[in-house]
Amino acid sequence: MGKNQHVVKRDDGWAVRGEKNSRDTSHHRTQEEARKAARDIAINQKSEVVIHRENGRIRDKDSYGNDPHPPKG
Repeated sequence: MGKNQHVVKRDDGWAVRGEKNSRDTSHHRTQEEARKAARDIAINQKSEVVIHRENGRIRDKDSYGNDPHPPKG
């Protein structure tokens, strides 16, 4: 299992940062661009994307291969 990828606000846009990393992985102009980049990494690493609001609070999470509660059926 890889590191969860966080989409976080920066002064000049949005960034993707791997969980517990000291530096951002990439920088983007919009939150949507950062979310797409984080999604690609999460799919590759079978981890989660954690999307934060501008105030830092978590807005949403998407799991890509490490879902603790997979759907039935």
